Amino acid sequence: MPEEILLEAEEKMEHTIEALHREFSTVRSGRANPKMLERIHVSYYGVDTPINQVASISVPEGNQIYIKPYDKSLVAGIEKAIFAANIGVTPSNDGNGIRIVLPPMTEENRRNSVKAIHKMAEDGKVAIRNIRRDAISTYKKMEKDSEITEDDLKYYQDEMQKLTDKFTDRIDAYFKEKEKDIMSI
Repeated sequence: MPEEILLEAEEKMEHTIEALHREFSTVRSGRANPKMLERIHVSYYGVDTPINQVASISVPEGNQIYIKPYDKSLVAGIEKAIFAANIGVTPSNDGNGIRIVLPPMTEENRRNSVKAIHKMAEDGKVAIRNIRRDAISTYKKMEKDSEITEDDLKYYQDEMQKLTDKFTDRIDAYFKEKEKDIMSI
């Protein structure tokens, strides 16, 4: 039972890392990346649907994104959704699709992006620590109920801390990697 708690905590921490990766990919880093549009939804037959489910998204050049909807009637709706998302780009409608030309990032934009990913990384670390806290409280309850010994409690607390340190170090590494990507010109 105590080993299962450790494995379950590790699995939850892994999911936290995956979620952080998805969040990081939506932050602009100077190059065109279709994932920066993942958070944008368009109304499709009355249902808010992610753009990538109603259109193909391609990167014809390093600083351009082209969105071609499967249904041409969505072109105007996609254009409005991109404007409403306020992601710092101006879409241009060519009748068949939407072209987004990404302007070069200014130093201020880069710093704001780094601040955004720093906050995401800190939120990820908080989530990891919350998982640790929940697991340790479960171990303490088990010790109180005499399911494990005091020595076992100490051992599992140490193992949980090692696991937490491993995942927070991974978050730091991902943050540094993304920060380097954003700050490079």
